Amino acid sequence: MNNNFLKISIFLIALSFLSCANTSTNNKAENKIIVPTEKINIPDFNADSAYQFIEKQLAFGPRVPESKAHKLCGDYLEKSLKRFTPNVIRQDFQTRLANKTIVNGTNFIASFLPEKKNRILLCAHWDSRPFADRDPDESKHNTPIDGANDGASGVGVLLEIARQLSFQNTNVGIDILFFDVEDSGDYGSNDSWALGAQYWAKNTHIPNYRARFGILLDMVGAANPYFAKESTSRQYAPDILKKVWATANKIGYGTYFVDANTGGILDDHVYINQILSIPTIDIIHYNDQTTSGFFEHWHTTKDDLNSIDKFSLKVVGQTVITVIYEE
Repeated sequence: MNNNFLKISIFLIALSFLSCANTSTNNKAENKIIVPTEKINIPDFNADSAYQFIEKQLAFGPRVPESKAHKLCGDYLEKSLKRFTPNVIRQDFQTRLANKTIVNGTNFIASFLPEKKNRILLCAHWDSRPFADRDPDESKHNTPIDGANDGASGVGVLLEIARQLSFQNTNVGIDILFFDVEDSGDYGSNDSWALGAQYWAKNTHIPNYRARFGILLDMVGAANPYFAKESTSRQYAPDILKKVWATANKIGYGTYFVDANTGGILDDHVYINQILSIPTIDIIHYNDQTTSGFFEHWHTTKDDLNSIDKFSLKVVGQTVITVIYEE
């Protein structure tokens, strides 16, 4: 056999083996197993349950501080929260109203996964206004209101979220706060509003309390909801606004969480932002067709159970529950 021919044959065989080896390596690289990211199980917010929580609050009567209805409803809220978590704190306090009257109030704080340092704050006020001073009928201006939307709706949504949290943990700690004596203020005195939130912000339920961000719900149950980006929320918590509004849009509720700006609203979140520096937004119904800028029956005797729309509860509840479970 010719030596040159033998050398060429050996070279071609070696080249063939090398080619096979490279092909095998490439196939392994192309066919490597990719472990899929675990899908987050987002609970389905139950608007019927939230509605029942609202209905139960209203059954006691107007939740005006110092009234029997207020006490009974407070006991109900405490008992309900304890059904969902053993970590419930009742924060009793005294505060002075704009008319100089001293009243007793109670904030309720329910904590889920209290051992976690990474926390989210969810809050609403549970009292109702002592007088219907925006009612078209002047004879009713001293009549206490039911506060179905203005107060009870936010509490109802958060009680349903608390119920869901009792079934399935989030990756972060959650604190749910119900503030008292929010709605007894005088229109000419800014600091006469949100008295329970002011007290808590200065006397947190645990020393040096911190949360990464907060979401306040106020008037979230009326039909045809319209939630715009409120000025104080934009100032202190623009990233949280962006997160919540983007979530609403992602799950199909962008029609209701609109990309529009409104002026500042004096609400519980103001003091959480200013005193504790916890970036907190306010999800609150806005209506530019009314003189108040709020929903039609704000601070009137018609803020009753007929004001509540289950779809609106679903829009807000599903948005908030998606935000916290995706953290």
